Amino acid sequence: MANLLISKKKAKMITAALFVLGLAILTYTKSWWPGIMLAFGLPLALRQYFLGRHYDMGVSLFVFIGVFVTVQFDISWEILLPVLFTLGGIYIFFREFIESEEAPETEEEDNLNHEIEEEAEDRHPK
Repeated sequence: MANLLISKKKAKMITAALFVLGLAILTYTKSWWPGIMLAFGLPLALRQYFLGRHYDMGVSLFVFIGVFVTVQFDISWEILLPVLFTLGGIYIFFREFIESEEAPETEEEDNLNHEIEEEAEDRHPK
């Protein structure tokens, strides 16, 4: 298992806030397409970074930013977009075979203990 930079709970909270902020910007600018690709892809990549999944982050950025750039700058998408989505899908499919090692129980317990400690700190600040 990858090393967490922050707890899963905090990573989820930060990326959800970033996604909602992205939706607010899209609503204000009225540029839903292809902006939604950035509003969805950047928080996803940030969450993967926080959870220590750097390869996943790279693939997510490659696919979502690639789609955004293709549409935004009117690049011929008939070949590029299917290639981006195909590479992303192949990576996601084979990732489980490459990283098939299960996390040791001690790492899972450490992560759970870390989340419990953070919740306790949130309830009883010093």
